[in-house]
Amino acid sequence: MYKQTTSLKKEEISRKWYVVDATDKPLGRLASEIAVYLMGKEKPSWTPNQDCGDYIIVINCEKVSVSGTHKPINKKYYNVSGYNGGMRIRTLKEMLEKYPEELFERVVWGMLPKGRLGRQVYKKLFVYKGAEHKHSAQNPEVLTFKSLGGNN
Repeated sequence: MYKQTTSLKKEEISRKWYVVDATDKPLGRLASEIAVYLMGKEKPSWTPNQDCGDYIIVINCEKVSVSGTHKPINKKYYNVSGYNGGMRIRTLKEMLEKYPEELFERVVWGMLPKGRLGRQVYKKLFVYKGAEHKHSAQNPEVLTFKSLGGNN
């Protein structure tokens, strides 16, 4: 009468490679969609304690859009080294201009689970500035999101 719940095993996990163009996409919305694909939550075989997600390649990360007129100046990213006076503060505008890869990785990392599983999932994200990437041998599929603005 009741169906037994089955857990996914490592041998049964199948992963795909996707490439995402971040041009004119909202930063937070795109990052949340990418986090879902990295964790594998869009798959019907998703298991909470397994890494069953796909590989994601993000290109043109410097062309991502940000809503709000004051956000590029007021939003700040902190990094603390652990030493006295070792706190580094960067604005969103500075991160977009100088370090767009780090910005995108930090935003996606904030949406992933913390712990061993989250660190394992995070390793499947590859972010590149510009339209070129070095994963063409994996034959990635183009991934578009219908709910996001911009040119899908």
